[in-house]
Amino acid sequence: MEKGGIASMKALTSKELEYMVDSLSNEDLLIKQNAVLSASAGNAALKQASMQMIQTHQQHTQMLLQAIAQHQQLAPTQPQSH
Repeated sequence: MEKGGIASMKALTSKELEYMVDSLSNEDLLIKQNAVLSASAGNAALKQASMQMIQTHQQHTQMLLQAIAQHQQLAPTQPQSH
């Protein structure tokens, strides 16, 4: 087995999943706020900066979704008792 690969990962805890869902929600909000700024900006530099921020937050969203997808196969299929 490859060291550091999926085989060596542990399933995400419910707390970690909650954090990731919150992070996805925050990234979505930041994308929307920057889209409003970009659409209303009269200054070309401000418009460009907000467009770059949109791209950055879209990348963050993709990374979070990829991390969730990698761990999905490790997640238990039945509720776990504590």
